[in-house]
Amino acid sequence: MSTFRFPLTIAFLLLFTFTLSSCDAIGTIFKAGAWTGLIGVFLIVLLLWLVVNRFRRR
Repeated sequence: MSTFRFPLTIAFLLLFTFTLSSCDAIGTIFKAGAWTGLIGVFLIVLLLWLVVNRFRRR
């Protein structure tokens, strides 16, 4: 079993190396980071707005 697993692992690593470019991977990471940051800022602003409105009503 272990003699079969090593060439299969190498084949998968070579396949991933040739099919995925580093620019695409980094671009995807930055897109996810930008969207996560945008959603995080939106949620913080929404939370602050709710807190301020709650204190103004009292």
